[in-house]
Amino acid sequence: MADTIQTAAAAASTDTVSGTFTDSRDGKTYRTVRIGNLTWMAENLNFVTDSSVCYENDESNCQKYGRLYNWNDAMTACPAGWRVPSDEDWDSLAMAAGGQREKDEDGDYYWKVAGKKLKSTTGWKDREDDDGNLVSGNGTDDFGFSALPGGLRWDDGDFYGAGHLGYWWSATEDVASYAWGRDMHYISDNVYRYNYGKIYLYSVRCVRDFAAPQ
Repeated sequence: MADTIQTAAAAASTDTVSGTFTDSRDGKTYRTVRIGNLTWMAENLNFVTDSSVCYENDESNCQKYGRLYNWNDAMTACPAGWRVPSDEDWDSLAMAAGGQREKDEDGDYYWKVAGKKLKSTTGWKDREDDDGNLVSGNGTDDFGFSALPGGLRWDDGDFYGAGHLGYWWSATEDVASYAWGRDMHYISDNVYRYNYGKIYLYSVRCVRDFAAPQ
């Protein structure tokens, strides 16, 4: 991951501009927010594709969290003019949100603090601190990104993590069967970067350059 990415992202404006976008394919309207040099959907995508599902196959979870997509499906799911964010786009978001890039003992990157600022103020499970006291897992949603813990579906069809964890695809492949993505946890204020198997089903946030026409 080039240092120039971190430098450019850190210098990006953190001014936010909120709006809405209506998907002409199905009439659904999404909140949007400009953060730095990109406009993001401020909700997870909820467009029906052949392979996408609602968490636990419950339509009410699609209304709350959006749909879950495998990587190949995700790559064609965003509306015209929008796309699945690249690995670098996610880096820029975390840096614009004040994240400090660190590396864990396995060599994986994460961004301190950014998760707290990007997570929704509601919807995340409480956690226990070191003294056994309950602490909110919610964020402060400083930029209107409103990340929610939509969970995932494994390749065996089991669902996991709603209310606890949020997973999002990037458009950047790692190796043939893996692509990079991001996740946020109810027990952490960080944003994590991992390579995920493309057959798993995760959430999608669509993005575009903020100067692009509606």
